[in-house]
Amino acid sequence: MKACMIVTDGFEEIEAVGTYAILRRGGLDVDVYSLRGDKATGRFGLTCCALKPFAQFKDDNYAAVILPGGPQWKELEANAQVQQLLRDFDDTGRYLCAICAGPTILGRAGYLKGKNYTCFTAMNGDFGGTYREDYAVTDGRIITGKSAAAAIDFGFAILQAVAGEEAAQKTKKEIYYKEGK
Repeated sequence: MKACMIVTDGFEEIEAVGTYAILRRGGLDVDVYSLRGDKATGRFGLTCCALKPFAQFKDDNYAAVILPGGPQWKELEANAQVQQLLRDFDDTGRYLCAICAGPTILGRAGYLKGKNYTCFTAMNGDFGGTYREDYAVTDGRIITGKSAAAAIDFGFAILQAVAGEEAAQKTKKEIYYKEGK
Protein backbone atom coordinates (compact mmCIF):
# COMPACT_ATOMS: atom_id res chain seq x y z
CA MET A 1 0.00 0.00 0.00
CA LYS A 2 1.20 3.47 -0.88
CA ALA A 3 0.25 7.06 -0.13
CA CYS A 4 1.53 10.36 -1.47
CA MET A 5 1.91 13.68 0.28
CA ILE A 6 2.12 17.08 -1.41
CA VAL A 7 4.12 19.91 0.19
CA THR A 8 5.68 23.22 -0.68
CA ASP A 9 7.43 25.96 1.27
CA GLY A 10 5.45 26.83 4.39
CA PHE A 11 4.20 23.33 5.20
CA GLU A 12 3.48 22.60 8.86
CA GLU A 13 6.32 20.34 9.97
CA ILE A 14 4.47 18.41 12.71
CA GLU A 15 1.58 17.63 10.38
CA ALA A 16 3.80 16.42 7.54
CA VAL A 17 6.55 14.61 9.44
CA GLY A 18 4.29 13.21 12.19
CA THR A 19 1.81 11.82 9.69
CA TYR A 20 4.62 10.44 7.54
CA ALA A 21 6.23 8.71 10.54
CA ILE A 22 2.97 7.05 11.67
CA LEU A 23 2.28 5.76 8.16
CA ARG A 24 5.83 4.45 7.65
CA ARG A 25 5.80 2.76 11.08
CA GLY A 26 2.55 1.10 10.02
CA GLY A 27 4.13 -0.31 6.87
CA LEU A 28 2.89 2.10 4.22
CA ASP A 29 5.17 3.46 1.54
CA VAL A 30 4.83 7.24 1.41
CA ASP A 31 6.17 9.38 -1.43
CA VAL A 32 6.51 13.08 -0.62
CA TYR A 33 6.23 15.45 -3.56
CA SER A 34 7.30 19.10 -3.56
CA LEU A 35 5.81 21.78 -5.77
CA ARG A 36 9.28 23.39 -5.86
CA GLY A 37 11.68 20.81 -7.21
CA ASP A 38 13.15 18.28 -4.81
CA LYS A 39 12.94 20.18 -1.51
CA ALA A 40 10.59 22.21 0.64
CA THR A 41 11.13 24.34 3.72
CA GLY A 42 8.55 24.17 6.46
CA ARG A 43 6.92 26.98 8.34
CA PHE A 44 9.54 26.82 11.11
CA GLY A 45 12.61 26.37 8.91
CA LEU A 46 12.98 22.59 8.57
CA THR A 47 14.12 21.86 5.02
CA CYS A 48 13.26 18.44 3.62
CA CYS A 49 15.44 17.31 0.72
CA ALA A 50 15.38 14.48 -1.81
CA LEU A 51 11.63 14.90 -2.29
CA LYS A 52 9.98 13.94 -5.55
CA PRO A 53 9.31 16.91 -7.85
CA PHE A 54 5.55 17.28 -8.26
CA ALA A 55 6.11 18.32 -11.88
CA GLN A 56 7.16 14.70 -12.44
CA PHE A 57 4.22 13.19 -10.51
CA LYS A 58 3.46 9.65 -11.57
CA ASP A 59 0.36 7.98 -10.19
CA ASP A 60 1.82 4.86 -8.70
CA ASN A 61 -1.47 3.34 -7.52
CA TYR A 62 -1.52 5.51 -4.42
CA ALA A 63 -4.38 4.71 -2.06
CA ALA A 64 -4.38 8.21 -0.54
CA VAL A 65 -3.22 11.75 -1.12
CA ILE A 66 -2.28 13.80 1.95
CA LEU A 67 -2.25 17.60 2.25
CA PRO A 68 -0.54 18.91 5.40
CA GLY A 69 -1.52 22.40 6.54
CA GLY A 70 0.45 25.52 7.22
CA PRO A 71 0.66 28.64 5.09
CA GLN A 72 1.40 26.41 2.09
CA TRP A 73 -2.31 25.70 1.70
CA LYS A 74 -2.79 28.76 -0.52
CA GLU A 75 -0.13 27.64 -3.00
CA LEU A 76 -1.46 24.07 -3.03
CA GLU A 77 -5.01 25.32 -3.62
CA ALA A 78 -3.92 27.62 -6.46
CA ASN A 79 -2.03 24.85 -8.26
CA ALA A 80 -4.06 23.45 -11.17
CA GLN A 81 -2.17 20.14 -11.12
CA VAL A 82 -2.94 19.65 -7.41
CA GLN A 83 -6.62 20.33 -8.12
CA GLN A 84 -6.53 17.81 -10.98
CA LEU A 85 -4.86 15.24 -8.74
CA LEU A 86 -7.64 15.68 -6.15
CA ARG A 87 -10.27 15.18 -8.89
CA ASP A 88 -8.48 12.07 -10.14
CA PHE A 89 -8.28 10.56 -6.65
CA ASP A 90 -11.93 11.40 -5.98
CA ASP A 91 -13.06 10.00 -9.34
CA THR A 92 -11.24 6.73 -8.68
CA GLY A 93 -12.53 6.32 -5.10
CA ARG A 94 -9.25 6.91 -3.30
CA TYR A 95 -8.71 8.74 -0.01
CA LEU A 96 -8.45 12.53 0.16
CA CYS A 97 -6.67 13.42 3.41
CA ALA A 98 -5.97 16.90 4.75
CA ILE A 99 -5.10 18.41 8.13
CA CYS A 100 -5.35 21.85 9.76
CA ALA A 101 -5.57 24.41 6.93
CA GLY A 102 -5.49 21.61 4.34
CA PRO A 103 -9.20 20.73 4.62
CA THR A 104 -9.95 24.28 3.44
CA ILE A 105 -8.65 23.19 0.03
CA LEU A 106 -11.06 20.24 0.05
CA GLY A 107 -13.94 22.36 1.33
CA ARG A 108 -13.57 25.14 -1.21
CA ALA A 109 -13.37 22.54 -3.99
CA GLY A 110 -16.64 20.94 -2.83
CA TYR A 111 -15.35 17.63 -1.43
CA LEU A 112 -16.72 18.31 2.07
CA LYS A 113 -20.35 18.80 0.99
CA GLY A 114 -22.53 16.48 3.03
CA LYS A 115 -19.50 15.14 4.92
CA ASN A 116 -18.38 15.19 8.54
CA TYR A 117 -15.00 16.89 8.77
CA THR A 118 -12.66 18.88 10.95
CA CYS A 119 -10.03 21.54 10.31
CA PHE A 120 -8.24 24.38 12.07
CA THR A 121 -11.19 26.16 13.67
CA ALA A 122 -10.38 29.60 12.24
CA MET A 123 -10.22 28.09 8.73
CA ASN A 124 -13.69 26.55 8.88
CA GLY A 125 -15.94 28.00 6.21
CA ASP A 126 -19.36 27.11 4.92
CA PHE A 127 -18.25 23.93 3.17
CA GLY A 128 -21.71 22.33 3.12
CA GLY A 129 -20.81 19.59 5.58
CA THR A 130 -20.85 19.09 9.34
CA TYR A 131 -17.88 20.48 11.25
CA ARG A 132 -16.66 18.35 14.19
CA GLU A 133 -14.32 19.36 17.01
CA ASP A 134 -12.57 15.98 16.92
CA TYR A 135 -8.84 15.64 16.26
CA ALA A 136 -9.45 13.38 13.25
CA VAL A 137 -12.64 12.67 11.30
CA THR A 138 -13.17 9.98 8.68
CA ASP A 139 -16.24 10.15 6.48
CA GLY A 140 -16.10 7.69 3.62
CA ARG A 141 -13.00 8.50 1.58
CA ILE A 142 -12.44 11.90 3.25
CA ILE A 143 -10.05 12.01 6.23
CA THR A 144 -9.46 15.33 7.96
CA GLY A 145 -7.39 16.47 10.93
CA LYS A 146 -7.90 19.50 13.17
CA SER A 147 -4.42 20.90 13.84
CA ALA A 148 -0.75 20.18 14.48
CA ALA A 149 -1.71 18.64 17.82
CA ALA A 150 -3.86 16.13 15.90
CA ALA A 151 -1.09 14.80 13.63
CA ILE A 152 -0.81 11.44 15.39
CA ASP A 153 -4.59 10.83 15.41
CA PHE A 154 -4.76 11.96 11.77
CA GLY A 155 -1.93 9.59 10.83
CA PHE A 156 -3.66 6.71 12.58
CA ALA A 157 -6.96 7.48 10.84
CA ILE A 158 -5.20 7.24 7.46
CA LEU A 159 -3.29 4.12 8.48
CA GLN A 160 -6.47 2.39 9.65
CA ALA A 161 -8.36 3.33 6.48
CA VAL A 162 -5.62 2.27 4.08
CA ALA A 163 -3.86 -0.62 5.87
CA GLY A 164 -6.58 -1.78 8.26
CA GLU A 165 -7.35 -1.90 11.96
CA GLU A 166 -4.70 -4.51 12.71
CA ALA A 167 -1.89 -2.34 11.29
CA ALA A 168 -3.16 0.69 13.21
CA GLN A 169 -3.45 -1.20 16.52
CA LYS A 170 -0.02 -2.81 16.10
CA THR A 171 1.57 0.59 15.47
CA LYS A 172 -0.27 2.20 18.39
CA LYS A 173 1.07 -0.53 20.66
CA GLU A 174 4.63 -0.06 19.33
CA ILE A 175 4.66 3.65 20.21
CA TYR A 176 2.71 3.26 23.49
CA TYR A 177 -0.20 5.30 22.15
CA LYS A 178 -3.28 5.34 24.35
CA GLU A 179 -6.65 6.60 23.15
CA GLY A 180 -7.87 9.71 24.98
CA LYS A 181 -4.59 10.43 26.75
